[in-house]
Amino acid sequence: MKKIFELTHPKLKLARRVDAIKHEIKKYIKRERNKTLPEDVDFCDFDCKFGDKAEDAKEIHLSEINKHIDAIVAQEKTSFYLEIIAKAGYRQTKSVADDDEMDAE
Repeated sequence: MKKIFELTHPKLKLARRVDAIKHEIKKYIKRERNKTLPEDVDFCDFDCKFGDKAEDAKEIHLSEINKHIDAIVAQEKTSFYLEIIAKAGYRQTKSVADDDEMDAE
């Protein structure tokens, strides 16, 4: 999903529009996660970028999307750019050295 979201709408108030945008994003993420994964993939991961425009977009974590949307609303901007790209995720195994460091603390 690469999209510029407009916060202004002729019939909807700002709060309802923000809720609709957040719901659309949540629906997209759920749809991507429900797709069948190839055998060698552990989970569906996402690359996210957020900004005022596509050129200014910076990488963020998936869990920070709502915080950034709320910040844009607080700044009273009329639109923002969001890019969410699904990718293959692989679980990382803990090494024995990492476990020993945890026990030492």
